[in-house]
Amino acid sequence: MPKKVLAIGIDPAFIDFTTMPRFSLEMFRSYIDREIERVQALGYDVRTCLIDLGDTAEAVTTKALQAEEFDCVLIGAGLRQPRERLLLFERILNLIHRYAPDASICFNTTPADSAEAVLRWISPEAGRRP
Repeated sequence: MPKKVLAIGIDPAFIDFTTMPRFSLEMFRSYIDREIERVQALGYDVRTCLIDLGDTAEAVTTKALQAEEFDCVLIGAGLRQPRERLLLFERILNLIHRYAPDASICFNTTPADSAEAVLRWISPEAGRRP
């Protein structure tokens, strides 16, 4: 049975691209979709949980975490930055701790290195953790 990964991140629809003029909504969605496909190609069963900036983020995350057991939870870089998202990041991290206490937690640095983050913590074949 493949290892299960939950990828939690800010829905690109909520990103202020005026602060990042080189990027666009379509570009971010494409990066996310491509990276999820890449993680799946490595043998993982991946679920995505895209959240807003706070109105429903905790409820959506809780629902995803309670839906099934996960071997690893990947937290997107957009949830950790900018600094104004610290409280949301802490809330989501505490939900993971509460509802998925046995799951490894990993972090990507961009939408394009999620597979590397997951591979640091679980092997699709053996389920090894460092």
